[in-house]
Amino acid sequence: MRFLLFVLLFLSFAYSLGLVLANNTEIGVNLLFSQAPTMNLGLLLILCLILGVVIGILLALLIFRVLQNKWEISRLQKANANLQEQLTQANIVIDRQANAPTVEEAVYGATATNVHEDAAHNLDTNSTLTKKKRDY
Repeated sequence: MRFLLFVLLFLSFAYSLGLVLANNTEIGVNLLFSQAPTMNLGLLLILCLILGVVIGILLALLIFRVLQNKWEISRLQKANANLQEQLTQANIVIDRQANAPTVEEAVYGATATNVHEDAAHNLDTNSTLTKKKRDY
C-alpha cells in the first residue's frame, strides 16, 4: 500500500514538473476584483488543479456525510417501526392475558369469583369495623 502511494506521488510530481516546463509562458490573471501578478502558466494550471482537487474532496466528504446521515435516519426509522410493532403485539398479548379467565373461574365457573369477592368484601367490612371499635 505504501509502495503504491509512493508511486502515485512520484507520478503526480513528475506530471506537475512536466506541466510547468512545457507551459512556461508568463500570463496575468484577472480575479474579477483584483489583478494577480503575472505567473507561469504551468504553475497556474497546477494551482488550479490542486485547488479543484481539494474543493472536490471537501464537497465529496460533505455529500458523503449527508448521505450517511440519511442512511442512519432511515435505519433508525425502520428500527422504530419494528419496535412499535413489537409494542403493539405485546399490548395485545397483555390484554388477552388480562381478560383470560383465572384458574378458579375456569374450574368452578363464574360463581366462584362472586363468592370470593363477597368474602373479600365482608373481610374488608369487618376489618374497618374492628378498626373503628379500637379507635373509640
